[in-house]
Formats: sequence, C-alpha cells, structure tokens
Amino acid sequence: MRSPHPARPRLRPRRALTALSACVVLAAAAPAAARPAADDATKTVSYRGHTFTVPAGWPVVDLDQEPTACVRFDRHAVYLGTPGEQQDCPARAVGRTEVLWVQSAVATKASVTEDRTSRVYRATATNEGISITAPYGEGRAEIQRVLRSAGLPVATARAREPARTPAAGAVPADATAYQGRGFDTCTAPSQRAMNAWKTGSPYGAVGVYIGGVNRACAQARLTSEWVRTQYANGWRFFPLYAGRQPTSGAGSCQNSCASITDPVPQGKEAAEDAVAQAVALGFAKGSVLYNDLEQYATGGALTTRVLGYLEAWTERLHELGYRSGAYGSVSSLVADLVGNAGKATLPDVIHFAHWNNENTTLHTAIPAELWAGHQRIHQYAGNRTETYGAVTINIDRDQLDVGTGA
Repeated sequence: MRSPHPARPRLRPRRALTALSACVVLAAAAPAAARPAADDATKTVSYRGHTFTVPAGWPVVDLDQEPTACVRFDRHAVYLGTPGEQQDCPARAVGRTEVLWVQSAVATKASVTEDRTSRVYRATATNEGISITAPYGEGRAEIQRVLRSAGLPVATARAREPARTPAAGAVPADATAYQGRGFDTCTAPSQRAMNAWKTGSPYGAVGVYIGGVNRACAQARLTSEWVRTQYANGWRFFPLYAGRQPTSGAGSCQNSCASITDPVPQGKEAAEDAVAQAVALGFAKGSVLYNDLEQYATGGALTTRVLGYLEAWTERLHELGYRSGAYGSVSSLVADLVGNAGKATLPDVIHFAHWNNENTTLHTAIPAELWAGHQRIHQYAGNRTETYGAVTINIDRDQLDVGTGA
C-alpha cells in the first residue's frame, strides 16, 4: 500500500468552539514541511466549519481527493471524509497510535465517549454534523490536546458502554463454521467487492477484524447489516480480534503495540470486549472468536505470559457462551501451545500461520490428536493481491476446517 500524501485544501480562518453543540471545526491543513518539525510545532485543520490543532508532522489525507487511501490507526495522520468503495489496504496491519478521523454524519445529539479498552475517543456534533474517531496508543494526552483544541470536553467524556443485547437478526453460530478456502484482509470489503468475489473467487469464508486495542485498520463498513448480508449470500466468517501482543514490537506492528503485561486480567478483558464487539455485529453464542497473536520469540517469561493470557481468554469466552480461537505462527504460538498441551488450556480452534503455499490444515508442527475435530485454519499464503470481477483486494489466503463444535 502506498503511504497517504498530505492534501492541499484551502485554508480557512480558525473559529473557536465554545461548546460541543457548536460542533467541531475541521479546516484544511497545509502540508508538513520537508524537514522534520519540532516536537511542539502544530498546524490547524478544518472540516465542515470545525477546526483542530494537530502536530505539524501529521499528514492530512482528504478522502474525497484520495478515495483509495486506507484509513489506518497504526501511523499518525488526519483523515477527512469517508473512505472510498475500494480502499487500498494491506492484508494485515497491527498496532495503534494517535490519529484523527473526521467525517460528515447525521448526529441527533452531541456526545463524547472514550473506550479505554480499545483506546479510542468517539464524538459527534449536531451543528454541521460530523463524527470523530480518535484512537491513541501511548499518547493519550496528545490526542486529548487535539480534541480540546476544537472545544471537545474530553475531561468529562463518558465511558463507552459495550453492547449487551444481540444485534437484530443475529446470524447463527454456523456463521463461523466452514470447510474450504477463505481469505482475511485488514478492512471489511465493500458490498460490490464481496459480490464480485462470491461469484468469481475460490473463497467462501472471510476473516474480519472485529476489534482489539491493536486493530490498525478502520472498519467503516463492518456493521451487523454487513454481516447479515454476507451470511445470506453464502459467506462464512472467522472473526479476528487484534488484542494485546506478546511484545510491543511483535510481528506486524509498525509502531509499538499494546503488549501483555498482566496476563490473566488482560486476557479476561480481551474476551469480554471481543464478545461485546461480536454481539454488536450479530455473531451469536457458539461462534468462534480468534485472538490474533503476532510472531514472537518463545521461551521464559514471554511464553508464560502468552499462555496465561490465552487461558484467561478461553475460559472467559466459555463463560460468556463463545468458542475460543487463537491465531499465531507455527514457530511461536503453536510451538508454545503444543509444547504445553498437557498443562495449558488450549483454544478450541487454532488458526496457524505458515506461508508454505500448501492449502491443507495438516502440519508437521501440530500433532494429529490436537485440534482434530474440525478445529483448524491454516493461513498458507500472505500479502497476495488478487482480482476477481474487476475488484482487487490485498489478502492472506486461508484453508479452513472448522465445525460448529460441541
């Protein structure tokens, strides 16, 4: 994927906001200087009459001018507008840093909420309606300054309440059961793309990132309606959760990832959040939810943390009525799980990564007696660009053998 380039929209005078009901004002920013800006250098960016002060080094991406740009939360940027139908996103991206995304929206009330588990502020404003998504990594204070510059009362932001009741028309648990080829990608494809790939591709299942503190791609299209439509059209799913990572620089992290530091409470928290996201999207009890754990160096305290985290994840998912899945490399996560199979609580389904181009769920690293009852997915190729029905998506390829379970 190409890096986003600063847009050059017309500058407008900045207007102070006296209250949230006056709405957030986004005016366009000048491009960052060629040389590195000082740490405290800033610029103003405006959109629909609402203005923010952001670090001078953050590129500004006008999504009307760059409709294929991928809205990502693993690199500093300001995104203005709504993503195009065919975003040029990578197959996978993991990590979280400070980002500002502002788009037009029909807002019935002004509000500011914060989800501390996923590390994101969300806000709406009614005058010249907009919605704001502002994720953060270690720089929570920095993103708070950006939001305050537009008059947003972040100090009194409400905690975001998780979904507690299933979405209307929730899909049944067999939505996560499938035998055959599938693909996963960073952001949920458009309906046009899903229709074209259903007709022209060899795939029948799609991996979607439903949440997690390290989910890097925005999910502008991933809604309960999207899930219901794909299910009705014959697609099946493997929902992925990009939670805390074994280390801050694990695997695909472009910037530091939130890492596992307190395994049991954090594994339990991840399970509860994953279920809340699954409920909101309409995945019923009995569905498999997969915790994405990127490549890491096995052994010692790190292995102990990973096993404790996954055990807490699995046990809490079971208490909440869901099945546990885990994604990881055969050389790290799978090696640790297999090596500790006699004393660790294993996930119900293993999604193992080995890019050997062999679309089979058998692997020499996994004993035949483990995950033997339709409990495997093999990610056998990665970062492949494929086109079907004139729609191109960057994907990872997967072979699934997942049943409905006991």
